[in-house]
Order: sequence, then structure tokens, then C-alpha cells
Amino acid sequence: MKKLKQITILGFLGFILIQAAKATGLQEHIPFGDQANADTIITDNDIPELAPAVHDPKLEFKNLLTSAMEGDGPSGAKLNPMAVSFVKKYVERNGKGFLKLREKSRAHFDMIDEVFEEHGLPKELKYIAVIESGLKLNAYSRSGAIGPWAFMPAAARQYGLRMGKGRDERLDYVKSTHAAARLLTDLYDRYGDWLLVIAAYNSGPGNVDKAIRKAGGSKDFWKLQYLLPNETMNHVKKFIGAHYIFEGEGGITTLTRAETKQTLLNNQATLAEEELQNSAAYKITGRFNAAVITRHIDMDMQTFNKYNPGFDNEIAVNGKYELRLPKQKMNVFIEKRYQILDESVQELLNPSETGSR
Repeated sequence: MKKLKQITILGFLGFILIQAAKATGLQEHIPFGDQANADTIITDNDIPELAPAVHDPKLEFKNLLTSAMEGDGPSGAKLNPMAVSFVKKYVERNGKGFLKLREKSRAHFDMIDEVFEEHGLPKELKYIAVIESGLKLNAYSRSGAIGPWAFMPAAARQYGLRMGKGRDERLDYVKSTHAAARLLTDLYDRYGDWLLVIAAYNSGPGNVDKAIRKAGGSKDFWKLQYLLPNETMNHVKKFIGAHYIFEGEGGITTLTRAETKQTLLNNQATLAEEELQNSAAYKITGRFNAAVITRHIDMDMQTFNKYNPGFDNEIAVNGKYELRLPKQKMNVFIEKRYQILDESVQELLNPSETGSR
């Protein structure tokens, strides 16, 4: 990726949007840079020095990769073997700088989390901005992509950003984040797979559609990766590497659709036979919140996640989930489900009032 230049500008938290309308005829979203082997590197010169780390970063990252390949994190997501070599080098090269970036940019990350939750998107997609621009608020490239989300003019206009007369809303952090959320929503509606969404965000839907056709209709990123532009293939792997650095594990945005389904099945298989027999399943629809549910049924979050892996992300993206709880807890949930849903929606709309985030 071409070395980015930056201008300083302040953002302001925007109005809440619940879900972007489905759009058709997506514009090509041109990648932020045009170098296949380029990288967004956060160096010590970019970020003020912090206190020395207590732990050995090299050992921590080695343990991280071991855990990633075994999939023994809370999400159960495994790092695909075809990504291990790339991610290992990427983590070693960027890990220290990215962790410093997390401390420096916590307010920006919090803002993106809120916007993405409003749009029903996994919060982890914020790492797209990290690999696009290093979260440099007003970065721009020679190709014409501007802002932390690297919008080209055509895509920016399509997703509601105004430009001209000394004004460029690609440089408005909040407005550009809402625009990115609308674009990501449309891409997910198109592909139903987060790795393909990230690929299309980088090189445009046209390149992804062409790769799918050449792959005989397969939508498995790992099968069609070499049919994509080289920079786009690596871009997806950079996202996976950034996710592991920031989250300490993988998640639904680092898996193909098939891998996600298998992970959910594997997580459910961790329930003992007795736990399965003494539990009940109930299909729910709506923006339920795990923290609100556990509060009402008096269950700790760790146990809830054991029965319902990936609950909040799945609800945010698809709006439905097959909830599983011990029978007694399920009876409480069913009795209070409307109150729980109401409080869950209120927490989504008024996070500052609930204080639970």
C-alpha cells in the first residue's frame, strides 16, 4: 500500500441508523493502495511511547498462533491452514505497533463499535480501517482514495458522502464510518460471507464475482483466493492477522460461511450429553442482547456463551438465533421474552443510559 499522507480533522458522533436499505448496482470500491505486497505498518514514530510491556510480546504472539490453529479460544474459530504462514509473519511484523494503536485510538474504536452496532454489523469489521489506513483519520492515496475507510469518489457518493466546494465528507470520521457500514451491509447481502465482503471492499464486487465464476460458482475464499488480484488476496489475510492481534482469537469475520457453520456445530458439541438432554431450544427473532438475557434469567455470561456461541454477532447480522438454555432458564426466558427484547432494543438505542456497554 502506498505510503499514506494525512491531514488532521476532528469527527463528531452522528445520528443513529438501524439498518441501511438494500442497495443494488454496487460501485466498484477501489483498494486504498495498488501495491500487491504493501503493508500498513504502525511504527514507534507514529505513536507516543508507552510504558514497557510486562510480558514478552514474541512469546505471547507465538502462543496466540498456537491457540489460533487449535481454535481453543472462546469463539472456537480456527485459523485456516492456508493462512497460517502469512498471518504468522503479519503478526510478528505488526503486532507491537497495532497494540499501541489500540491504546491511542480507543475513542475512535468505541465510536466505530457504536456505529456498526446500529447497522447490525460485527464490531470486528473495524479492523478494515486499520489495514486500509492505519486509522490515520485523513489519509489519502495517489489513486484518489481518501479517509480512514479509503473511499474513492464514486463509492463515496453512492453511499451518501458529499464532496466539493471545499468539503469532503470522506474526511469526516463519523459520516464515513456510517457510509462504510452501508457498503459492508450491501456486500454481505450480496455474498453472505465475511471474507468475500472484505475482498470486495478492497477490490470491488466485479473482481470477486469474476473469481467466483472462474471457480465454478464456489464462494469459498480459500478455493478462489488465487483467482483474485494478489493485493486483494493478501488484504483478506491482513484483516485476519489484525483480528488475531486485536482480539486474541478469530471470529465469524475471519471464517468462511461453511467454517462458521462448522464452528457453531463444534461449539454445541462441547455440551455434555446430560446438558443437552436437560436443555431446550427456542427460535428467536429480534435484536436480543446476551447481557440483558443473562441478567433476567440469572445466568453467568460464560455459561450462556457455552450454550449459545457467537450469539450477539449472529443476532446483529441475521436478526435470528436458535437459543439454547437449561429448561428451567428457558421457562424464565419465555415468560420474560417481551420485556427482555424491549430492554435489549433500548440498550441498543441508548447505550449511555443503560451503562452495560
